[in-house]
Amino acid sequence: MRGRYRHHSLEYKRDIVEQSLLPERSVARLAREHGLNANQVFAWRKAYREGRLEPSAFLPVTVTPASQAHAVFGAAAPSPPSGRLVIEQGGARLTIEGMPDAQTLRLVLLTLPR
Repeated sequence: MRGRYRHHSLEYKRDIVEQSLLPERSVARLAREHGLNANQVFAWRKAYREGRLEPSAFLPVTVTPASQAHAVFGAAAPSPPSGRLVIEQGGARLTIEGMPDAQTLRLVLLTLPR
């Protein structure tokens, strides 16, 4: 019978991975010392190489209605909505063209890995 899943912090995972990358360390022995499965350590090593064991560094975003944005930036006449939003994380890139509605943008931001 299986026990509950253990959740480890990013710092713990990075520490284990960095130890496993040392030339004199055996992944199997390191995993045993920490009560882990060697396959788990290999999965963490892959995530580490892909940049998925780094803390998220998102900046706060404020959505301003278009009417206020034009007033702030002094636009004389509103132009048709256009633009491009590019989000890069862990070697993946998401590009959103045009003017997404707030609900779509919220959904995209909430589904990004943290």
